[in-house]
Amino acid sequence: MEITDTGQLTGAALDHVDGDPSLPDEERRQSRETVKEDPAEALAQLIDPFDLVNTVPGTELAQASWSSEELTDYDPDAEWDAAEWDLADDTAG
Repeated sequence: MEITDTGQLTGAALDHVDGDPSLPDEERRQSRETVKEDPAEALAQLIDPFDLVNTVPGTELAQASWSSEELTDYDPDAEWDAAEWDLADDTAG
């Protein structure tokens, strides 16, 4: 997934945190800080991994985590090379 507007994502996550009546004040403060520092945390506030997979037959969510990294050399028009990602063995039939 590509985040195209970090400010918009962060703003939506902060609105979500502020609008959650179940959060105690200290937890709300901590959530706001982590959302401001990391786009993955902002995403985690807005998307529940359980909701993404709970309707997939034969699956059960055991664990979920979010991480993010900034890609400075990403070229969407470049040809994809499985060997570059150490996936060459995974692509063989």
